Amino acid sequence: MASKKGNRIVIKLKSTESGHTYTTEKNRRNNTSRIELRKYDPLVRRHVTYRETK
Repeated sequence: MASKKGNRIVIKLKSTESGHTYTTEKNRRNNTSRIELRKYDPLVRRHVTYRETK
């Protein structure tokens, strides 16, 4: 028997100001659009917007 495909997927969040990335999970059923979060960017040493990439 094949297992059911889960609702949670691994995504990459890329900084809008540098090339830094974070990885996280999101629930594809609850969040169908792309995620934008404000997180700390160690390369520019401040909080910036991170956007979901493919």
